[in-house]
Amino acid sequence: MLTNFLIRSFVKDYENTSNNDVRNNYAMLSGTTGIIANIALFLLKLFTGIFTGAVAIIADAFNNISDAGSSVVTMLGFRLSSKHADKKHPLGHGRMEYITAFIVDIMIVIVGVELFKTAVDKIIHPDIPQFRPITLILLGIAILVKLWLFLFYRKIGNTINSAAIKAAALDSISDTAATGLVFITTICAKFWDFPLDGWAALIVSALIIWAGLKAAKETVDLLLGTAPSQEFVESVYGFIKKYPDVVGTHDLMIHDYGPGRLIITLHAEISEDCEFLHAHEVIDILEKDMQEHFGAIVTIHLDPVAVNNEQVNSLKKLAEECMLAVDKDFTLHDFRIVNAESFTTLLFDLCIPVDSKFNDNEAAELVAAKIHEKNPTFKTVIHPEHPFV
Repeated sequence: MLTNFLIRSFVKDYENTSNNDVRNNYAMLSGTTGIIANIALFLLKLFTGIFTGAVAIIADAFNNISDAGSSVVTMLGFRLSSKHADKKHPLGHGRMEYITAFIVDIMIVIVGVELFKTAVDKIIHPDIPQFRPITLILLGIAILVKLWLFLFYRKIGNTINSAAIKAAALDSISDTAATGLVFITTICAKFWDFPLDGWAALIVSALIIWAGLKAAKETVDLLLGTAPSQEFVESVYGFIKKYPDVVGTHDLMIHDYGPGRLIITLHAEISEDCEFLHAHEVIDILEKDMQEHFGAIVTIHLDPVAVNNEQVNSLKKLAEECMLAVDKDFTLHDFRIVNAESFTTLLFDLCIPVDSKFNDNEAAELVAAKIHEKNPTFKTVIHPEHPFV
């Protein structure tokens, strides 16, 4: 396969994708290939469009030259994102890759808008393009090249988890559809005396704009701080379960500062009966192991919890029942009690989904009321919070 051949030929140590130098080499290969392929397609389509007078083909050609420019921006972004951390940027420059991806997305949208204007003008002032058999051959070659570029970008984008290269893959598949549409309308021009060319250019431009806006939204989500994938969250929880001293976890947070630059923080629950130095050692080992496994900076807060206290366990179960009676999606943690002569206080954190129909105060008050119904002597101190994954 050509893609694998190029990777093995130009990316040294290509399997070590966690290494920044290897990622940069993948990016340089992706960008260089994109520039060469898109400039070749631009020249091919521009010649064909001028030769036949088909504005849809010319529009498609200029889309390719914008793709070549996008490859240059992507390569620049990887160079900037690989810069070492400094005093002003202690977590590195990884998000530069997302910023350049956003620039590429906007470039795609701008090209699409300009082509849309050209298409509208062509509809208002129609001109039937000339049909040439060579046109179909050249467009067929262009479709195959763009389809291969899609597969090429997708493989590299997934291999190094690059938003910019994944955006290029999305753009390539939309280009493939756009060129396929031009191919069909070129055939139709042979048999119908109707100005399909302008309408085809209109659809091509709409596809380009759609692809650019979709990719831009995904990139903006990364910059704003989108939630990590559920698969990754589950892999973190699954990894922690291998440590028997950790009886529970909560307050997991995952910060993304660019590919290969993750920060993971969480609270790990360990039995209060566990000797302090041993508990501290467990947390240190867990932090180190997670850092090596996930390639992330990991910080874990130790929470001692009552595991063998029957009264605490019984009251925690009661609090959970009351909580679930209010909303089955609520969870609680950091549960503890304070006994007094005439009453018992239940203290815990109530975790409320961000899309809950209850606000923080309503949720806490409703759960407290349910507990009070069970036993009027119980008092509650409930701290509402929200999950970050």
